[in-house]
Amino acid sequence: MNKTLGITLAVIAGVVIAALLFGAGFFIGHSNIFANNPATSCLNGKTTNNTGYSMMGGYNMMGGYNPTGTFPNNNNTNVKPLTVDKAKQAVEDYLQNLNNSDLELKEIMIFNNNAYARIVEKSTGIGAMELLVDPTTLSVFPEYGPNMMWNQKYGHMGGYGMMGGAGMMGGYYYNSSASSSQMTVTSEQALQLAQQYLDQQYPGYKTATDADPFYGYYTIDIMKDNQPAGMLSVNGYSGQIFLHTWHGTFIEMWE
Repeated sequence: MNKTLGITLAVIAGVVIAALLFGAGFFIGHSNIFANNPATSCLNGKTTNNTGYSMMGGYNMMGGYNPTGTFPNNNNTNVKPLTVDKAKQAVEDYLQNLNNSDLELKEIMIFNNNAYARIVEKSTGIGAMELLVDPTTLSVFPEYGPNMMWNQKYGHMGGYGMMGGAGMMGGYYYNSSASSSQMTVTSEQALQLAQQYLDQQYPGYKTATDADPFYGYYTIDIMKDNQPAGMLSVNGYSGQIFLHTWHGTFIEMWE
């Protein structure tokens, strides 16, 4: 091995190690979110959560008993919510840096904890990724949970999001072979599973009429009195349900 090749391999190894450490730090730093939000399994009609208790017995996704059906908002009262215009501008700047002309902003939802953005592919209409905008810093980053863990084309495991939207080696990586048509759970089934979960855990809350498809899962708005109250995602293969608990109270939306 010549000296130049050795130096090159050492640099690459250093970059990979740094990226892995960054990713580990990200998950440790957000462990309070993931630890409190295990996905709920809905396989073959039998629904349980990761604590091992049956949802029919009243145990919710947070791992505790929920007899009142109170929906978790986790509001941050010390933060001034974003406006739609500021959130849109931040997301558009983020997408421009990804250098992928097939991606477009489809929806903005403003909550008091953050702004949520749904990004779709122009060519297919399928959801590509879900983003959050910090109301204090205006930083844009991949949403937690299913967007990272279940997204087969643009998810964390494929390189997206670890370095602020780029791959581990500084390039934009995605799995071009992924296809939402491979999902075994249909949108109608996803809505049904989601409503069953809400009926059991949060009576009075309803799903929206549409389940937004992504590569490997669906995201569904949760409604209360004809207004959005939150979101949940349904795995497109196992039917697992993952409740988004980090948004806070809904304020307004644009689409």
